[in-house]
Amino acid sequence: MGFEIVVVVDGRGHLIGRLASTIAKQLLEGQRVVVVRCEMLNVSGSFYRNKLKYYAFLRKRMNSNPKRGPYHFRAPSKILWRTIRGMIPHKTKRGMEALNR
Repeated sequence: MGFEIVVVVDGRGHLIGRLASTIAKQLLEGQRVVVVRCEMLNVSGSFYRNKLKYYAFLRKRMNSNPKRGPYHFRAPSKILWRTIRGMIPHKTKRGMEALNR
């Protein structure tokens, strides 16, 4: 296969879901991908609605001991990582290898 060693993607101005789906496909095919400027990614929809959705996501936690998860990452790079993880079968060997790239 004709892979480059590492593909560097500039995240500025991209929609987070569309970029994540493209990256997930590349990772599953065996390509290494690095995304820079994740803080400049866009989320479609109104700011208020996205804020409400994110706060609803933050409320989801373990009832008896919240330290056990789920963990809610705040960093833009980790938000993108979690979005990509949702598009990869990360519980299989193939998915774990793709996510480690």
